[in-house]
Amino acid sequence: MEQRVSLITLGVADLARSRRFYEEGLGWTPSPVSQDAITFYQLGGVALALFGREALAEDAHLAESGPTSGFGGITLAHNLRSKAEVDAVMAQAERAGGRILKPAQDVFWGGYSGYFADPDGHPWEVAWNPFAALGEDGSFRLEG
Repeated sequence: MEQRVSLITLGVADLARSRRFYEEGLGWTPSPVSQDAITFYQLGGVALALFGREALAEDAHLAESGPTSGFGGITLAHNLRSKAEVDAVMAQAERAGGRILKPAQDVFWGGYSGYFADPDGHPWEVAWNPFAALGEDGSFRLEG
């Protein structure tokens, strides 16, 4: 297996609500390959999909435990170029209906980050990392 991730799929309770959050609230553009039951967003070299939570659980042969059953063991991250950009994105997410889980602040590893949850509770970290420069296209590269 090659060392990469191609697609991240978020199971959502209400696809229309989630689309409003990501498109109207965060300003994302859906991919033209999106369909009625699934929406795709191109995120650089990775894509994100929104798919009905029950349908996703059924497709993966997993038991559906409900949208607010607790921490699912995964967070998504959006890295930026400055603390000010982190603050702006956190405010944008909150205005769009996201719930602030942890306000942006200086963190133990030397960066600055906060967390918000989208309408289905998926946690997003918004971070500035002074030790990892982003490419012009926003790509995140681990150095070392």
